[in-house]
Amino acid sequence: MGRVVAAAVYSAGKKITDISLDEGAQWARRPGHFVWIGLEQPSAEQMAQLQKQFDLHELAIEDALEVHSRPKLETFGDALFIVTYSPIRQGDKVEFVETHIFAGRGYIITCRNGHSASYASVRKRCEARPLLLDHGEDFVLYALLDFVTENYQPVSETIHGEIESLERRVLGGSLNEADIQHLHGLRRELLRMRRYVAPMVEISEDLQRLDFPFIDKNMRPYFRDVQIHVNRQMEDLGTMSDIATQTIEIGLLLESSRQSLTQRKFAAWAAILAFPTAIAGIYGMNFENMPELSWHYGYYIVLGVIISGCSGLFIGFKRAGWL
Repeated sequence: MGRVVAAAVYSAGKKITDISLDEGAQWARRPGHFVWIGLEQPSAEQMAQLQKQFDLHELAIEDALEVHSRPKLETFGDALFIVTYSPIRQGDKVEFVETHIFAGRGYIITCRNGHSASYASVRKRCEARPLLLDHGEDFVLYALLDFVTENYQPVSETIHGEIESLERRVLGGSLNEADIQHLHGLRRELLRMRRYVAPMVEISEDLQRLDFPFIDKNMRPYFRDVQIHVNRQMEDLGTMSDIATQTIEIGLLLESSRQSLTQRKFAAWAAILAFPTAIAGIYGMNFENMPELSWHYGYYIVLGVIISGCSGLFIGFKRAGWL
């Protein structure tokens, strides 16, 4: 059985009283009143009870009992059904908690299917602004969508901080496999968040454009405010994803540069060592008629040639930046 987090009736911007689920419909029919019901993981029996009371469309109820892949808005007559997702950071992964919102004349119903941030803070915030709460269901709907959008901010800021830390580590030292995996994981989570945020743009646009009896035209700028926040969040997520990708690419380029420098050093030393090896190889051949073998100072001359040649190669490679 699902848990009823809160159920209350409001009028003229003030809370009138707490109610049970059985009382919702009779209060919702009163002029100038609306009920706000919040459920956590509601059961099929509770959803059927709400359907009977508020005349919710059967397709909306059927939709609410399913698991969706992304946010959406559907209309059923003069009522709305909205699917939203709130992110939760658990370790290195981001989980998304699904919430269903039913909105119509005289009622707002939220069904949260997980342990995301509670909507109790939204209720307190709305009750603290009676002039705006006096607008009724449309202001509560705006507050709920704005709260969902705000939930992405702390998660994205945490990921942003981790990306910046990894970026400094990559630029200041060598790139290891764990850093690459971490960056790739963060980039994957950012893309997932973007996939859940993007449909909110369309939802906020529809709420500005569509004509519903319970949405006052004066409230449309508030839904535009949600759209602005969503667009900003989309930009931030895209920027962070690009930074993560560029950090991986820069790290790989730096690692390739460091490997190239090491290879050049090995090549330079190999060339220096090849010079005395070549001379030693020549005088190590077993031929009798080698005039240098009978020189009194031949050994010292050859030794000097080796030292001079190696020194010349060392200076040349040093100036070329290979050593």
